[in-house]
Amino acid sequence: MGGEPTIAADPEPVESTRTRRNVSPAALENVFDDPAHGEPGRDRIAVHLLWELVLLVVVGGLLFLCNRDYPDLLRGAQRESLLVFGTALGLLTLGAGLTLRTAAPNLALGPLAVAAALHFAENSDRGVVSAMLPAVLAGVVVGLVIAVLVVGFHVPSWAASLAAGLAVIVFIQQRTAPVDVQGEYDPTRHALYLFGGFAAVAVLAGLFGTVKTVRRAVGRFRPVGDPALRRGAAAGVLVTFGLVLSSVFAVGAGMLIAAGGTGPVAPTTGIEWTGLAMGAALLGGASAFGRRGGIAGGLLATVALTLFIGYADERNLDIAPAALAAVVVAVGLVVTRLVEANGRPRSYAQREPEWVEEPATTASWDTAQAQPPEPWNTSLPGQPTDRWGGDRWDGTNR
Repeated sequence: MGGEPTIAADPEPVESTRTRRNVSPAALENVFDDPAHGEPGRDRIAVHLLWELVLLVVVGGLLFLCNRDYPDLLRGAQRESLLVFGTALGLLTLGAGLTLRTAAPNLALGPLAVAAALHFAENSDRGVVSAMLPAVLAGVVVGLVIAVLVVGFHVPSWAASLAAGLAVIVFIQQRTAPVDVQGEYDPTRHALYLFGGFAAVAVLAGLFGTVKTVRRAVGRFRPVGDPALRRGAAAGVLVTFGLVLSSVFAVGAGMLIAAGGTGPVAPTTGIEWTGLAMGAALLGGASAFGRRGGIAGGLLATVALTLFIGYADERNLDIAPAALAAVVVAVGLVVTRLVEANGRPRSYAQREPEWVEEPATTASWDTAQAQPPEPWNTSLPGQPTDRWGGDRWDGTNR
């Protein structure tokens, strides 16, 4: 017969030449901002720095206008009074920024400040410490009550703090007329030190918040999925600390508002102060959703607002504090969108590939075809000789 047919043998399956990149434990620590849940990657701080540069330009422009039109505003007694007002607003901004960073905003800041101002005005003749100690303790209690609602029952902080603020307003509304300050303490004598202390705390807190582990811990209460899910004991402790400390800041701001003012303390609701504080914090780069924030943004926003209010007073502009607060909050929400959209980690499409190509370690298809085929053995196994014969067909029982 002719030549026997040959069939090439199938090559062995080729293993993938792509292998997963080895990642060190140190690099794995950076994969998730929250190791258990959270958004992958690290926040980008550049957007905060660029925005703070814009705020710095705004502050420079306001300083130029004030010095050109009303130079006395930046000198002497007027400057000291402006620094005390800026410190009071700065303390409220610090409290608002802290609670925003912990994803538990405290809306009771303004009412607490007004209530503390009224209390100090009525009792300042007994001395600063004697007058402020009960107010500080009351602020701590209010902060703890809000924390019990927020952490214990895991409800939104804005709602719990709003309820607490309304309760504080009841205390304020027991006064039907402005209250004269009874004591003689004058904070303008220490205005530079007070404002310098606020500025140092604001910048140091901002720098501290840029540390990855600190930002991760402080912002852990921010929801990453179902907002009803609890975020752990550590998140609850930090939220409690933020709410209590912000309430104490508000009490200190109220004392400065009363002692540094030029007239009696009016029994207002304080909502306008809450709006100014939250607006300044948002304008400084603190995200309304929590965790993200800048370095010196809160300080710059406070200085800009203080200069604008002083300039508006000198020009006799009739701008209601609530109207100014509404505008600042609205602009701050735009800044929040900017921060969240551009400060978030890079998307997966921008990341380095997770797989790397390596040289093939097994034979390819071309190599397999180049090899000579194995011979085809055509011999068949032996067959039994009686398969079709024998008794099977010859028997009588067919």
